[in-house]
Amino acid sequence: MARAGIITRVTATFPLHAILWDLDGVVVDSFNGHFHAWQRIFAELGEPFSLEDFTRTFGMNNRGILHTLLAREMEEQEFWALSERKERYFRDAIRGNCRLLPGVADWLRRFDRLGLKQAIASSAPQENIDALLDELGVRRWFAAVASGAKLRGKPDPAVFLLAASLLRVEPGACLVIEDAVAGVEAAKRAGMRCLAVLTTNPPQKLARADGIVQDLAHFSEEALLALSASGG
Repeated sequence: MARAGIITRVTATFPLHAILWDLDGVVVDSFNGHFHAWQRIFAELGEPFSLEDFTRTFGMNNRGILHTLLAREMEEQEFWALSERKERYFRDAIRGNCRLLPGVADWLRRFDRLGLKQAIASSAPQENIDALLDELGVRRWFAAVASGAKLRGKPDPAVFLLAASLLRVEPGACLVIEDAVAGVEAAKRAGMRCLAVLTTNPPQKLARADGIVQDLAHFSEEALLALSASGG
């Protein structure tokens, strides 16, 4: 018999049916790869780029990052050329240099055993998502992959709503796992519950989340039950 408070398997009456994983900073530690890629881009532009700039825009798509940090409008051709170059720099940087964050491997298996559908919902371009999933060997756990690179960027909920649609799950039955301020806000705008991990930001900046943990190694099935009861 299962211990009290421990889920043995999700049933039709359990309010959560899907887990939507952000990728960078949630599944994988790719902070340095992105930071150094953006450093190269801004150096080529002759513009300043600090660790503070990077941290406050982490979780946005490339359009959102460039719009936030550049004090000028950018033609579409220039934007796509910069964006594609930045992502090439990133993919070069992560080869052989990325790892799963604490607790991720365990929870991918546990969510699967519980019968919850799982999807990636990331602001990253599809090529980056594919490179990371293949590098880490975790693609098999995800029934769907949603890229927000060509959608309205977080904090707009577009990528989370797309992921829910691909899984054929109502937004209110989804739990988002996020590390970025913009990502937490996007999850809440989508009407989803949100668990925040402290990979990138301090807890006070993630206060909109329904739950906050240091990392997924500190998450429990009791906490999952509490989140499922918290409402979107």
